[in-house]
Order: sequence, then structure tokens, then C-alpha cells
Amino acid sequence: MADDLIRYDILAQEALRGVMRKVLSEVAKTGLPGAHHFFITFLTGAPGVRISSRLRERYPDQMTIVIQFQYWDLKVTDAGFEVTLSFSDIPEKLEIPFAAVRGFYDPSVSFELEFDVATDATEQAPSAPVAIVPEANREDAGKAPPATKTAKPRKVEDTPKEPSGEEGKSADVVSLDAFRKK
Repeated sequence: MADDLIRYDILAQEALRGVMRKVLSEVAKTGLPGAHHFFITFLTGAPGVRISSRLRERYPDQMTIVIQFQYWDLKVTDAGFEVTLSFSDIPEKLEIPFAAVRGFYDPSVSFELEFDVATDATEQAPSAPVAIVPEANREDAGKAPPATKTAKPRKVEDTPKEPSGEEGKSADVVSLDAFRKK
């Protein structure tokens, strides 16, 4: 077989990242249309990823965020995107290069993209936890996060908490395996 000097694999990955870039750019301008929302999995240790040390300790390899109801300040560039999300009622700004993204999924239409990310962390984290962003009214999307109280240190539990019935209070962590195709 001949050597692929054109590198079609890299060209295809970049074209698919362009789809994600275009979708996020439109959402940044006009908001989420209809029932669309996104699960975005990225490597937390990839070059250019900027998240708080608190989140990096909790998700050392990879993390999945949900852009649905509570997100603020979504900005998209050619290289990546930034967004503010609430984790346990604490707003956190995340800066994520497109090169760090492993997966983009819109469950409302069963659309999924998977990307190759060249790093050792991909071999170490086959099933990472998912950070689910609490629901709020759609009118809140794109607005500044509410003022928060000083957070007290919390013990990170190994198993996900059962829902307490109080929607919007804090995020639950669930396994990414629940969303994988069987």
C-alpha cells in the first residue's frame, strides 16, 4: 500500500472540527435552537486547556461538559472556545482548544463526532466522569452567572449522588458509559 503523503486522516479530523466550530459559533450568536444541546468531552491535560485547579484535580484526564441551560459568555475562535459553567453553584470559566476535544454529541438529534487526540491521556482514561450542568430556565442562557457565596471545601465522593429532587442546586457526576452506544 502506498504512503498517504496527503494525510487524509488529518484533513478529515480538521473538517469535522470545523463542523463543531461552526455550530458553536452560531450558538454563541443566537443561542441554542429548539431542543439542541451538547455534550463535549475534552482532555483536561491537553495543551491550551485552561480550567481551575479545583476542576483539574477532580478531572485529571478528561471531562465532559454539557452546554444546555446554564452557560454564559460562550466565545468561539478559530482555535477553540471558552464558556462559563456552574459547578456546585460556583461559576468556572473554561478555555478549550478544539484540538483537545475528543467528542461532540447532540443527543436531541443523535449526532456524534469523535476525534483523535494524540496524547498519553487517551490511553489512561477510557471512561471518565461527566460533569452535568444543572438545569435552569432558557432565559438564563448567555447571561452572567448569579453571585455566589464563598464555597466551603467538599469531599469528592467516589460514587454519584442520587438526585435530591431539588433541580438546579448542584451538579451530579455520572459515568460516560451511560451515554455510549452498545
